[in-house]
Amino acid sequence: MIDLLKKTLLAGVGAAVITKDKIEGALDDFVRQGKVNASDARIMADKIAEQGRKEFDELAGDLNEQITGLLDRKTSDHETRIAALEERIRVLETAMAEPPTRNGEP
Repeated sequence: MIDLLKKTLLAGVGAAVITKDKIEGALDDFVRQGKVNASDARIMADKIAEQGRKEFDELAGDLNEQITGLLDRKTSDHETRIAALEERIRVLETAMAEPPTRNGEP
């Protein structure tokens, strides 16, 4: 499960890098076409990159909270099952420790 999450996050980072390259390419085209000057293009690229970082950080934080919640829930489930099994073992050990009875005699 952890490997899947790592791969998902890395894919997201890869997509962000590709997107950044495409944005820079599009802004370079706008500069060449005279639609925007180089200084404004740089400012736009920085704003877009900053927004992307913020969104990625928020998503990573949300994902971390969800994973932590799932792991906590699983741990709680396991602890409940372990406690029930320990109780069953205690009952069985107690029953085995008592001397056997013959025909209803102690």
